Amino acid sequence: MWRVGTVLALHDETATARTITLEFPDWPGHVAGQHVDVRLTASDGYSAVRSYSIASGPNSERRVELTVERLPKGEVSPYLTQEVAISDRLEFRGPIGGWFVWRTQQTEPIQLIAGGSGIVPLMSMIRSRASAGSTAPFRLLYSVREPRAVFYRDELQALSDKDSSLTVTYAYTRVAPANSTRPPGRIDADLIANTTWPSKLAPTCYVCGPTPFVESVAGFLSASGNSPNMIRTERFGPPGDRK
Repeated sequence: MWRVGTVLALHDETATARTITLEFPDWPGHVAGQHVDVRLTASDGYSAVRSYSIASGPNSERRVELTVERLPKGEVSPYLTQEVAISDRLEFRGPIGGWFVWRTQQTEPIQLIAGGSGIVPLMSMIRSRASAGSTAPFRLLYSVREPRAVFYRDELQALSDKDSSLTVTYAYTRVAPANSTRPPGRIDADLIANTTWPSKLAPTCYVCGPTPFVESVAGFLSASGNSPNMIRTERFGPPGDRK
């Protein structure tokens, strides 16, 4: 079922990523971690459909936030990050997904690991936790190229400052800030061992990012003793490669 949403607000997260807030008169509600399909149709009838994770936590206002990163050869992302305007109407299908979700009834330790824009569905989980008043302990390990590429930095800082049971660790892969205790580099086995929940606590792990990143991190988590059944992954790549 396709729904039509109206753009209410636009906010640039980085130089190449934008958060779009939409309102739906018939939005059925969603669970943190789900995604939607967005369809754009040109004047000649050509249409393109792409999947985007929901960034907002569940709410009663029938509003949904998407954070979209612009891809150099994307058919949809350049429009959503550069051309879409307030009051524009967009077609959506969803919410979609039931495996890569966090529900407020969960009380076990939660390990979130994001690669780049893979932070989006994990941010929905963090926001859902905060709005529900959940005390489930959360840890976020966020791999990103450089400080300027971080999504939601101020909000993450404010939430973690307010709640000691939410911790955020950054792994910069290309350029690290001057006060960083770790040189630039990808997530490795040592970082997983030193910053994530011990496997003996049986955390549920959510990993989202490009396919090679997800496969690498899932391997490190398994090698650390985490059960494959407790590792949930969401990966993205070229259009149509969502898994």
